[in-house]
Amino acid sequence: MLHPKNPHKLCIPTLICNFTNHRIAIALQIVYTGCNRLLPREAIHLQYGQDVLNQYVAELCEDVKSAYSIDPRQFEHYNIKRGLRNADGTGVLAGVTAIGSVQGYQMVDGEPEPIPGKLYYRGYDVEDIVTAHMNDGTFGFEEVIYLLLFGQLPSEKQLKQFDTVLSAARRLPPGFTEDMIIKAPSRNVMNKLARGVLSLYSYDRNPDDTSVENLVRQSIELTGRIPVIVANAYAVKKHYYDGESLYIHVPDENLSVAENFLYILRPDKQFTELEAHILDMMLILHAEHGGGNNSAFTCRVLSSTGTDTYGAISGAVNSLKGPLHGGANAKVMEMFHDIRDHIHDPADEEEVYHYLKKILDRQAGDKSGKIYGLGHAVYTISDPRTLILKQYARALVESKGCTEDFNLMETIERQGLRALSERLGDRKRVCANVDMYSGLIYQTLGIPEDLFTPLFAIARIAGWCAHRIEEVCTGGRIIRPAYRAMMEWERYVPMNERCAE
Repeated sequence: MLHPKNPHKLCIPTLICNFTNHRIAIALQIVYTGCNRLLPREAIHLQYGQDVLNQYVAELCEDVKSAYSIDPRQFEHYNIKRGLRNADGTGVLAGVTAIGSVQGYQMVDGEPEPIPGKLYYRGYDVEDIVTAHMNDGTFGFEEVIYLLLFGQLPSEKQLKQFDTVLSAARRLPPGFTEDMIIKAPSRNVMNKLARGVLSLYSYDRNPDDTSVENLVRQSIELTGRIPVIVANAYAVKKHYYDGESLYIHVPDENLSVAENFLYILRPDKQFTELEAHILDMMLILHAEHGGGNNSAFTCRVLSSTGTDTYGAISGAVNSLKGPLHGGANAKVMEMFHDIRDHIHDPADEEEVYHYLKKILDRQAGDKSGKIYGLGHAVYTISDPRTLILKQYARALVESKGCTEDFNLMETIERQGLRALSERLGDRKRVCANVDMYSGLIYQTLGIPEDLFTPLFAIARIAGWCAHRIEEVCTGGRIIRPAYRAMMEWERYVPMNERCAE
């Protein structure tokens, strides 16, 4: 209830009278009596305590859950595509794109037929890109950024020019680190990244311009700045919340994206060539995954409204944060540690199999019934990213003495697929997805779990920006799907006619 003379304040006596719960009313009365003044809105929580608010919400919500309950049969009745997925597992066609192609099945006589997975960036097989750079001992993520943004592979001269521009873009705006990162820490780096991206709007002289030239300029700046924001946000988090010393390194303009991240992340700035190349490979494999993945689609939906780049990319970051999307690699490692802690012999495949069955039965793990790292919305027989990771990760785990962990993860993959096959039968073909091994590789690189998903964002920014530019240039309409209303029409009842409770 607003105070009649000051709409910015709450009328506490009236508010107290309106509370039906006697204990809550008493608690508020005590607060009001002690203060003997009108409280601003912002002070309410501080004055009567979070416990009182929680009690009020709990009692209020006893009957609220039914208001958010919809019979699942209604989805089938109205032929509604839950999760924008068709009944046969294929995705609902929502757009076209020339940026990335994700292939896990082919249509034969109107039915999806599983095929080995393929991933293409602008028509180029990502496996060919990774193989070429790993064989040559070169860093390829910068080339992939160029390819995604400009639609073609760069010449040697073009790549050198782009590297120079991208290196310069790593410099954060004056005062940004102090004002937006150090003074506003967060326990969650993805949360800090989303806020950091949004705050860059205030440092952009032309943030709302949606011309191609301005969008490309913003894309290059974001691609360069986001790794630095992530590393600095993590350092500040460790200082403020974990009590560790604060160090913030200045990026080296002569290093690649992968090298630079390890350089500014580690207190001693040291890393091996193998570590940098493996991280570069990880960035390449996570750079793009079609327009239908949740974060890219979020970016396109937001871009279709005409909003600014920072708002669209921040939305994509928040989408990626979810454990069913970018946060899945951390869930895999949580499951991995749980399995390792509850089995006697990591080499005993039958013991691992029986524990995974307990996980499926919601008797172990996080009781969700999910074996994280297995299954994908598109890939059926294989996830090409997983195959590439396993191919090149062996050298890394051997150099770090982590072969046993890698072998256990392979056992989890084999026995997890066995358990799921027995459970699902012929209903669905399942394979290991990229999250099965990405977290383990990051762990082997000495990268903390807090940074697993932020590293995903560092890689995916190139794809997000490309999708934003494509949506702005070719979309033309706001994305606005329909929802079936499930409610009965009611006559509005004036307050004086309602039954008192």
